[in-house]
Amino acid sequence: MLMMDAIPKPKSPTIRLKFITRHICCACFKQYNKKEHLIEHMKNSYHSVHQPKCVACKKHCKTLESLREHLGGSLAKNNCALAFANSGCNCCLKMFDSSEELDAHRSTCCLTTAVFPGHEKIHVAQGVQLEMMELDDRVPKVVALDCEMVGCGSDGSLDVCARVCLIDENEDLIFHSYVKPIIPVTDYRYEKTGISEDHLVTAMPVEEVQTKVLEILYNGEESIARLRFDGGKACLLVGHGLNNDLDCLGINYPDHLIRDTAKYVPLLKTNLVSHSLKYLTRTYLGYEIQSGVHDPYEDCVAALRLYKRLRSEEHQSNEESTRSSRFAAFELKKKNNFELVSVHELLKKTSDELLRMSTPNYRCWCLDGVLQIDF
Repeated sequence: MLMMDAIPKPKSPTIRLKFITRHICCACFKQYNKKEHLIEHMKNSYHSVHQPKCVACKKHCKTLESLREHLGGSLAKNNCALAFANSGCNCCLKMFDSSEELDAHRSTCCLTTAVFPGHEKIHVAQGVQLEMMELDDRVPKVVALDCEMVGCGSDGSLDVCARVCLIDENEDLIFHSYVKPIIPVTDYRYEKTGISEDHLVTAMPVEEVQTKVLEILYNGEESIARLRFDGGKACLLVGHGLNNDLDCLGINYPDHLIRDTAKYVPLLKTNLVSHSLKYLTRTYLGYEIQSGVHDPYEDCVAALRLYKRLRSEEHQSNEESTRSSRFAAFELKKKNNFELVSVHELLKKTSDELLRMSTPNYRCWCLDGVLQIDF
């Protein structure tokens, strides 16, 4: 019989703790085991001071929708969600120190519906057409455009412009006209457009509309080369889904002069797909549009107000605020600063230094507000 004391007891294993240094992105707070992974993240994330940022925890988000989820979504951060619920504005996602400040802000942040000038005359059963209005000496630098389409083709699925509207930065009407389609209309889409056959009887030919629209947009700029390079005297064009509107008018306008609320990164969904103008207006301006017949003036005003609200954001860096005032096409090309520095030098930089190197992959509209265009 073996004695229990004769059986050797196993030695207790030695526990060794290994402390791993985590490299944290100071913009979105993601953590990486290796510095190389953090650098690669910074290259691909395009973090910058222009990204929407939580006022409470300072986290950078890709879009305003991502920031909205961070502040009040299903996976919201508790501290930030609580602070925002008490002192945050649901339209602009800013937070304030007191309820009095928040109430005063909301009175100006939540806007009201724009009404078309002479709205009672615009839907009569006669051909209604407003010629281009006389402009004062202060020619607008920003113009908003919207078109209404009717259906052509055998099944009515071909979009053709039947109404066009342009307004200036003060929401004053510059030009409005019904447009005579060059092919027969098979679906007037009356419930949505409010356009009937009577409206198009004496409508303006599309070639004449194109000429007048370009006359407004070019703003007296005669050099096509200058227009393509830095814009010259040409206006900034604001709208929602402008590619469709410009295509139906047969107009090719430089990309660096276009401000499209359907493509601007901060206004996109979290998966970087565009929202409808109706949703953007309700969410970020605080009122409803397109509840019945679509009014191109109303859509112009909504897109313009979205542009002006985001243009007024103050987050430009010192370097950007001293740039040339011209909207040169070459300035809009993305330059990745990380490719200009060796890996050895990047490994020496802190997370904050990497963030200062990073630049966005879109041109922030706030630069339109700080730069003075020398017309």
